[in-house]
Amino acid sequence: MTLQERIDLSETHVCTTVFPFLTNHHDTLFGGKAMSIMDEVSFMAATRFCRKTLVTVSTDRIDFNKAIPSGSIIEAIARVQNVGRTSLKVKVEIFLEHMYNEGRELAIEGVFTFVALDENKQPIPVLEGLDIE
Repeated sequence: MTLQERIDLSETHVCTTVFPFLTNHHDTLFGGKAMSIMDEVSFMAATRFCRKTLVTVSTDRIDFNKAIPSGSIIEAIARVQNVGRTSLKVKVEIFLEHMYNEGRELAIEGVFTFVALDENKQPIPVLEGLDIE
């Protein structure tokens, strides 16, 4: 399997509905909940990519481009963007769909960095032991 094939196969999509218990006092998706969704979906994509124990070590940036109102459908898409020796970066995009209108738009995007760890919680190579051509 090539590196690109592994990246393509690890792409992860998660959809959910923004119910009122997920919103803030503006009746839009709470920023902390959005970040939690992004961390979780990026973790899934990173784990699917390398099948190793991973921890989140940083976020490069999260841009809240558009408020997501209660009653919306969102789709979070995570894709491995860059692979280092012991770390990898995953880009996450959250798309907003209004429940009763066609179309969707990019609302939030960010990049999360993960490090692979061994049983002693020490960094290990991400690609070691993988079938990569």
